Amino acid sequence: MRRNSVKYMTALALTALWMTAFPFLAQADGPSGPASDPGIAARAEEGTGPAAWAENMTAGQGTEGSGQAAAPQGTEGSDQTAAPQGTEGSNQTAAPQDPAAQGLVLSGGRYLDPAAPMIALTFDDGPYAPVGNRIMDCAEQYGGRVTFFVVGNRVASYRDEILRMQQSGHEIGNHTYEHKYLNRLNADGVRRQVEACNQAVASVTGRAPALVRLPGGLKNETVLQNISQPIIMWNVDTLDWKTRDAAQTVQAVLGKVKDGDIVLMHELYGASGDAACTLIPALTAQGYQLVTVSELAQFRGGVQGGKLYYSFRR
Repeated sequence: MRRNSVKYMTALALTALWMTAFPFLAQADGPSGPASDPGIAARAEEGTGPAAWAENMTAGQGTEGSGQAAAPQGTEGSDQTAAPQGTEGSNQTAAPQDPAAQGLVLSGGRYLDPAAPMIALTFDDGPYAPVGNRIMDCAEQYGGRVTFFVVGNRVASYRDEILRMQQSGHEIGNHTYEHKYLNRLNADGVRRQVEACNQAVASVTGRAPALVRLPGGLKNETVLQNISQPIIMWNVDTLDWKTRDAAQTVQAVLGKVKDGDIVLMHELYGASGDAACTLIPALTAQGYQLVTVSELAQFRGGVQGGKLYYSFRR
């Protein structure tokens, strides 16, 4: 009897405690307990009620309405997540087109269209950094490259400029070592002037120029027989060395040049730098690609050692 009495008293105490706490639990802020779970609400409509929920929780079952988060689904009920799709409205962008597939050729750090018009701007008598760097700045701004025919005995004084020419994709050509008129020299003198310039450039860049330009364009049989590199002349002469006038230099080019032309200018004069910085954007706007002589030759049939070239027109 005493044992049953103790059980009875304990039951009464627990019942009283539950009745006392229940109102406070019911007034807690926000939804809580089974009623906050949408799965429980569904089961309440089916007549299962809180008792079924409590039974499941006690058993530790991860059913709908339990504290366990559902795994991300790829297919219904699987653990795999769906891969992002490159469909309309997705964040995937189309791959850029391959320039090579469009017929473009990478050269000098930019792409060239072999079928589009090209002009070679050439500058003799340098290097001379105050003008040469301005020309390169402007050319590079518009995706162009130019050719500098340098005098060998000036190279050591302008090493930084020479290196920039090479590293930026411009071309360095040979304009002899002392700018002597080669038609006045014997065979040995011709060879020494050309070879000394080759060595001066190679001592800075690691490679000799591929092309030669004759001072004054002067030549004879001795000159032609003793130069093994291609000899580059010109077919558009600006006479900038004579006029020293930027406007006249520009007028000598615009409206006169055609695809494949080689334009002669000089690096020593500020007016020539001014003219170049006017010509470069103007010619680019007209649809010309500004290329080195070697690039022009590459797309117009190539060159051979010891031969003269005035232009590369098609």
